[in-house]
Amino acid sequence: MEETPATYQEWYRTLLEQGWVITAVVLDGKRGVAKVFGDIPVQLCQFHQIKTVTKYITRKPKTRAGWELHSITLRLTKNTEKEFSMLLANWHARWEQFLCERTPCSCCKPNRWPYTHRKLRYAYRSLTTNLPHLFTYQKYPELNIPNTTNCLDGMFSQIKNRLAVHRGAKKVFRYKIINEILVGKKRK
Repeated sequence: MEETPATYQEWYRTLLEQGWVITAVVLDGKRGVAKVFGDIPVQLCQFHQIKTVTKYITRKPKTRAGWELHSITLRLTKNTEKEFSMLLANWHARWEQFLCERTPCSCCKPNRWPYTHRKLRYAYRSLTTNLPHLFTYQKYPELNIPNTTNCLDGMFSQIKNRLAVHRGAKKVFRYKIINEILVGKKRK
């Protein structure tokens, strides 16, 4: 099943119909999903954000600007929103000219000059776009919102490991196993 905003909307509606009270949501950063939850606090997983930036600029960027942005990104879990925003703004002010460089492209349409450092621009845009949801856990300390989805990802690993023992099991039996694992966790 593909995870789309419409899928999340359906799951959210179903949970509300079943009587669940949702106080906050932690997401891995799928585009458009945060809007589904309206006024409920939404925290984007900081680990996934770091991985997104790393996807664009790698762990060993080739440019000084890339190194600096990577360094700032790795501080994400150690800063407040104000500190991180200031670091990003200072970085952008320092490297704005560099980010605006364009290179002629022989394979593109005539008179088309794409940005030279596209991936660095993507990484920066990802951080600035997601910034409003990267520090939600600090805005609502009373809700004890985690800043990552790691605890949930760990639960999925446990489920997958237990299902691996029953490789040939039919779908119905696999669902029973998953249900028993989740209900068992709930009882403890």
